[in-house]
Amino acid sequence: MARVRPRSGTRREGGSAQVASCAIERTEFLVAQRLSGVARDVGVRVAAVAVLLIIWEGLALAAFWPPVVLPSPGQVWDQFVVTLTDGYAGSTVVERLGVSLRRVGLGSVYGIGIGVGLGLVMGLVPLVRTITEPLVTFLRALPPLAYLSLLVIWFGIDEEPKVYLLMVAAFPPVAVATAAAVTGVNRQYVEAAQALGGNRWHVIGTVILPASAPEIITGVRIAVGIAYSSVVAAETVNGADGIGGMVLNAQRYNQTSTVILGLIVIGLTGLLIDTLILLVQRVLSPWRGLV
Repeated sequence: MARVRPRSGTRREGGSAQVASCAIERTEFLVAQRLSGVARDVGVRVAAVAVLLIIWEGLALAAFWPPVVLPSPGQVWDQFVVTLTDGYAGSTVVERLGVSLRRVGLGSVYGIGIGVGLGLVMGLVPLVRTITEPLVTFLRALPPLAYLSLLVIWFGIDEEPKVYLLMVAAFPPVAVATAAAVTGVNRQYVEAAQALGGNRWHVIGTVILPASAPEIITGVRIAVGIAYSSVVAAETVNGADGIGGMVLNAQRYNQTSTVILGLIVIGLTGLLIDTLILLVQRVLSPWRGLV
């Protein structure tokens, strides 16, 4: 009796289905592993915060220092509820945070724009880098309060000196990161794009900037952090309506719970902003993997 052989097409279909099944299982495994890692990291961070709160509460209950020096977490929470509903000096904490974030946003956008533009030119034109690099390094070494008084003399006590202070604080890290990223682009990529007929602007837009994006975004993270940490200094001049102004005003009257509340709000919102920048970095440069 003749033996019936399976068709080659059937074998191929079976092999393709097996490969697809293995790929699906592999994907499900990686997703589960990723979710497990995320859950583990979140659990560790929550546990760390809980331990910190327990230590803080224990020190407050031990009364090593008076409440005016170290208020308890409960007192800070009560102050948060009061500033959230009734406000502090006429403005709620959300309104004050919005004012400060607006200043940080404007200063950061201006600083990042100038930093990316200048850093790109520094990376592409060696003569410009030789001339401007000492100035950028000089500004980066200055603390914000060092030139705040000069900005007040030039622009008065309205919004301009605050925004310009944050702008000057933000742009040096971006300029340095952009210049270093542009000069570090693989020359073979540029030559390949030029061989395919790309002009100078096409090469910059499709090769140099995408290849430099991870380092540029790292500079943006640093710049936004510096700008946000400088907001308290910026609001020392007619900035009582911001979150930094609330901290400074509370410090004058020894309202420690309000000071701690303001610092916590600044820190948490800064952490949120940094997380959003990291998400942008993962979208723009997925080949770099997880940060």
